[in-house]
Amino acid sequence: MVVPGERDGGNAKRGAWHVVRGTWCVESETQNVIPERSLSRLRPTYHAPRFTLPLNLRQSPCLTAGVYLDYYSLTEPPFSITPNPRFLFYSPRHREALNHLLYGIRERKGFVQLTGEVGAGKSTLCRALLEQLGNNYSTALIFNPVLDADQLIKAIALEFALDVRGLDRLETLEEINIFLLRQLEEGKESVLIIDEAQNLTNEQLEHVRLLSNLETDERKLLQIVLMGQPELRDRLNDPALSQLRQRITVRYHLTPLGRPEVGQYIQHRLGVSGAKGAPYFTGPALWRVFCYSQGIPRLINAVCDKCLLAGFVQQRGRIDYSLVGTAIRELEGKTDI
Repeated sequence: MVVPGERDGGNAKRGAWHVVRGTWCVESETQNVIPERSLSRLRPTYHAPRFTLPLNLRQSPCLTAGVYLDYYSLTEPPFSITPNPRFLFYSPRHREALNHLLYGIRERKGFVQLTGEVGAGKSTLCRALLEQLGNNYSTALIFNPVLDADQLIKAIALEFALDVRGLDRLETLEEINIFLLRQLEEGKESVLIIDEAQNLTNEQLEHVRLLSNLETDERKLLQIVLMGQPELRDRLNDPALSQLRQRITVRYHLTPLGRPEVGQYIQHRLGVSGAKGAPYFTGPALWRVFCYSQGIPRLINAVCDKCLLAGFVQQRGRIDYSLVGTAIRELEGKTDI
């Protein structure tokens, strides 16, 4: 097994790294194979078994998505787990979810609720939503609402760029109200988006509800989007939160991708990254990715990233069923290194 890129015409180049009986070695200028243990000053010792992914990212952070970009002629990592809206795959359910969000905000419905499993794409949808809204909207995004009630109100004010240092809760609410009225006078809308809203306590959710009371005789001054895992729906069924539940008039639950959509999702992300036919996932490979991920985009990204890494190591542009299995075992930490 030779390190990718170190063979030319079937003959190892001088100085090429390769494996002899499970040990990484280098060929010297005199064509003698020198075990790596003699070259510890040149390169860290590493022993890899045959036919397995030879490096573990948890042990060697130098192997990241960037290592396979040149091999596959990609411009950027296609399966990053960061919520980049350019990579958003508009499946029918994702398109419908975005339309629900836009409808609730533009029609000033007050409260909008979006739920979905972990990794279903809610945060990426949120980024796409912000791009769709444009500059006519002032937004406050709370991504980690693990705060007490007073801190939550202050965090919202700070997201709207208000200076509320040293103010108590009532004074902070007054500043928020003044800001919202000023936005109205300027013809702008204000939107509050709270991610991971299932982590909010009943007291915090009640304070969020009170924010929706900031209104004129004709309209709400603040549109509020609650995003979270399915537990959020259960939380809102609590009788103590009945007033809040009754105010949520737009709801959508984002479900995982179906089997055909997984292949379309992978091809979409590869296309955005500049792929020109390679890497290529076979039909059985796509089926195995779907069975492992159950259509959850974050899991699809994780296993496909490992697939491209394995394909790079083995110099393969064709990602097949067995290679996906290797990637899954590595992802689950079941590969012996």
